[in-house]
Amino acid sequence: MAQKAVQNYIPALTGVRALAAYLVFISHYYYIFDDTFPHIVQRFLGEFHIGVSIFFVLSGFLITFRYYNNFHLTTHWFKQYLKNRVARIYPMYALLTICAFIYYFITKDESITKGYQNPLWLMVMNITFLRGFFYRFWDTGIAQGWSLTVEECFYFSAPIIFLLAKKYGKFYIQPVILTAFAIVMVLIFSRVDWCGFFSNFPFVMLFTFFGRCFEFYVGVQLARIVLNKGFKRTNKVVYTYLGFVLMFLCVMVMAYQPIPKGWSAGVESPAGIIVNNYFLCIAVALFFYGLLTEMTLLRKLLALPFVELLGKSSYIFYLIHLGWMYNLIHRGTDWLNDYVFELYDKWGVDWHSPFEFDKLNLLYAFIILNAIAIVLFKTIEEPLNHYIRKSSFLIRNKPSNPENSSLKIK
Repeated sequence: MAQKAVQNYIPALTGVRALAAYLVFISHYYYIFDDTFPHIVQRFLGEFHIGVSIFFVLSGFLITFRYYNNFHLTTHWFKQYLKNRVARIYPMYALLTICAFIYYFITKDESITKGYQNPLWLMVMNITFLRGFFYRFWDTGIAQGWSLTVEECFYFSAPIIFLLAKKYGKFYIQPVILTAFAIVMVLIFSRVDWCGFFSNFPFVMLFTFFGRCFEFYVGVQLARIVLNKGFKRTNKVVYTYLGFVLMFLCVMVMAYQPIPKGWSAGVESPAGIIVNNYFLCIAVALFFYGLLTEMTLLRKLLALPFVELLGKSSYIFYLIHLGWMYNLIHRGTDWLNDYVFELYDKWGVDWHSPFEFDKLNLLYAFIILNAIAIVLFKTIEEPLNHYIRKSSFLIRNKPSNPENSSLKIK
């Protein structure tokens, strides 16, 4: 009964991707509200990077849910698995990264290179995801793309995680070993000047898989519970709202932490790292468990067709909301503002421009970015995804692809 139950389609898990992406968006532009909210509210909004933790726990859950009971460490299985992961993640990332460096070559905008003098080599580091291991490079190119290095590390590790969990048990020892490895790497390479490779604890704990692995493992464990017990449960705890409240309680704790020198948020403090990496993900898992097992108003909202579409296109939104695409939109609104005031001068009127207010311009950018994300999803990402899955890339396609079967949780 449990295996049959878990094969239902849950659109809310797609809609929650949009929620996560929008939280990250707010965390990157909270400063626009400096003159509107008290300082602590600004700090609170600045810790909405929790959307990244939502993505990580969700990835751990989904990959485990899809593959845990049918993985085989064979060349054939791994090629099919890798093909599915490449089809889902890589095409849009590679395309938008190349566009980011084309934008740099045209504009010389150093937000892309962070002052590094070899942009071609930097582009290679970005395209191959290697930049995510180097403190000097982690926020170059598409800055927020560092999280994809973390995701890819999990994708490659997942089959080994499953094998060890099934064959040897002791599941909870795995993230302890990975974190210990990260600490040892920092102790070694903090003394070596190699472009910041594993060079400091805040970087490694917040921006690499070895520091963030516990979030994925929490998602893995949630999937193991659901695979074992299904969606039905007997207790009446409303996990959806309990998890939701606890998530933002973690945000508040991080908002009250002192910001370390050279960093930008409370999450980078020692207490912030602990809350973000080890407590927040448990709250996220409770939230997900509620979405899976309860019919709440929030689940219905996240399952609305339009919200589901926003969730499907949220990966592209996440990749373009910060960086070259946003910069182009920002320059466009500045140009429109100047043009409007030129018209007002000609007309001899003293009116407000619809583009002179930063908060309105941020709203315009949010809407435009979502529209662009939906168009790119429908015209490029989704067709390429299907094409690669059906192609002979890595392995000839077979109808038994686990992600195209009756299991449709997203």
